[in-house]
Amino acid sequence: MTTIEKFNDNVMHTYGRYDLVMGSGSGREATDENNKKYIDFGSGIGTNSLGYCDEEWADAVCKQVRSIQHTSNYYYTAVQAEFAEKLCKVTGYDKVFFGNSGAEANECAIKIARKYSFDKYGKGRHTIITLVNSFHGRTMATLSATGQDVFHNYFFPFLEGFVHTPANDIEALKKCADDTVCAIMIEMVQGEGGVVKLDEDFVKAVRAICDEKDILMIADEVQTGAGRTGKFLASEHFGVKPDITTMAKGIAGGIPVGACLASEKCSSVLTPGTHGSTFGGNPLACAGGNVVVSRVSSPEFLAEVQKKSEYIFDKVSKMKGVASVTGLGLMIGIELTEKKAADVVKAALDKGLLLLTAKTKVRLLPPLNITFEEIDAGLKILEEILAE
Repeated sequence: MTTIEKFNDNVMHTYGRYDLVMGSGSGREATDENNKKYIDFGSGIGTNSLGYCDEEWADAVCKQVRSIQHTSNYYYTAVQAEFAEKLCKVTGYDKVFFGNSGAEANECAIKIARKYSFDKYGKGRHTIITLVNSFHGRTMATLSATGQDVFHNYFFPFLEGFVHTPANDIEALKKCADDTVCAIMIEMVQGEGGVVKLDEDFVKAVRAICDEKDILMIADEVQTGAGRTGKFLASEHFGVKPDITTMAKGIAGGIPVGACLASEKCSSVLTPGTHGSTFGGNPLACAGGNVVVSRVSSPEFLAEVQKKSEYIFDKVSKMKGVASVTGLGLMIGIELTEKKAADVVKAALDKGLLLLTAKTKVRLLPPLNITFEEIDAGLKILEEILAE
């Protein structure tokens, strides 16, 4: 029985998988079980921020696993304390809660927002505004927050208290922001929604409305955070500081982790017994996270991410069959004139290049430390496919 046959016999079919069995990885290159190599422009959907098995990252994780791999959150660990301190210092937030995933980080943000409002104003002020075309996770609460009908099919009823308003429509947002609202949650770049960057005026309007009405502003930076856009947080591009920022994916370089960062205003809302996560702040994730945050937060590293972004935007926008290029930093969406994104991704796989899709677009989320030589090699494959 092959790996794929064994997989399909025993694992729920919740993903549309390609016929590819990953065997190993090194740097920005993955190798399948037949020793075929692939340049990685997907990084596990923006998770392998330092590529595969980065030496410093792997050494830190291996050292940690031989020290202590897990303990309950009834106790303290030095590695979690160090990770929390680094994250708070780099982002300027007061405190962090660690979970296992982006969805858990967003669940934490939702609970903080509702309890902040309940503690201060009592019942009836629990509505959270999110944007049409947003994606906030696959748990029931984060699905309720997600503003895309395609993810809602089959799972009714959803949690009450979520309203979706069109992105970049300030007047529509103002009409939604009534006395029942406790928070507005946005992604600075809608990744799953097609790699669509919000307008700066709209993001600043969100901040202004939140300040005026004592509504919490939540930034979902699960995909955009940890250097992905050329700043440590994407909100830095827009000149705003949300009250809460959530992170996950690339923040620990491939080990499951979620982080919900809160400003001083709301950092003490959750108290003992009101929230928790068994695996949250796992020592292995924190050890990996310490390496990632130290590396990707340096001004030199972030400047390189921005240079690579400009290079890719320029190269791709000149390719045959490309209608437009969207996104920010190394979070790039390619709208095609004729070919279907899914067909391009499949053709790239055959030629040794890993790509992603986002709705009708080809999506690029390469490791942040990818080299210009590797970018050129991957773009050459993409250009050949688009020209065929």
